[in-house]
Amino acid sequence: MNRIDGRENDQLRPVKITTGFVDYAEGSVLIECGHTKVLCCASVEQGAPRHVPEGTGWVTAEYSMLPRANRERSRRDVSKLKLSPRSAEIQRLIGRSLRSAVDMAALGDHTITIDCDVIQGDGGTRTASVTGGFIALALACRKMVEEGWIPQNPIRRCVAAVSAGIVGDVPMLDLCYEEDSHAMVDLNCVMDEEGRLVELQGTGEGRSFTIEEQQALVRLCAGGIAALIARQKEILGGKA
Repeated sequence: MNRIDGRENDQLRPVKITTGFVDYAEGSVLIECGHTKVLCCASVEQGAPRHVPEGTGWVTAEYSMLPRANRERSRRDVSKLKLSPRSAEIQRLIGRSLRSAVDMAALGDHTITIDCDVIQGDGGTRTASVTGGFIALALACRKMVEEGWIPQNPIRRCVAAVSAGIVGDVPMLDLCYEEDSHAMVDLNCVMDEEGRLVELQGTGEGRSFTIEEQQALVRLCAGGIAALIARQKEILGGKA
């Protein structure tokens, strides 16, 4: 089965990452995965939420799509006076994924918020947010060390994410919108640099899927994530 953009089934979309995209954030990244574009900004604040043990920090995320990120204008969440269930689910995923990369005790009494704003959506916005959000987080942590806010870098390992799916009974990596909208199975995968799973979300769209099919999709994601983490390390100078 030929893909819409001519890629191989195990091939990522072209990835472009621009750091320092925003002047005022402690860390910022514009990540482009094919036609998907997400702006990720990391902001550091003194203090941590009450549920966090004293002396340790916290990492959280917020996610939203700009009104014209999609083919038709969508309403802003603020206009509906509440966060959409989809946005709430995605920002929890991003937060959990990024916390897995951080030593909260080393972060100290600080909160880092990663704002992920989708400028243009063409599939894989949540996974692009995790991959770009990690770089923004790592840049913010590096700045905290350089400016003496904390004595050591709290980043323990790189984390990245990608999607895969089954389209026309064929497993494919990194689905664009047209592929995703016709997928029989959709899976989002988050892994660390050691190849360990951080989170896995899989859904059958119109049909169930087997363990063997799930494993085939995870293997596709593992290859894509390894390439994304190599790109993260290249941007970060070989280390987080």
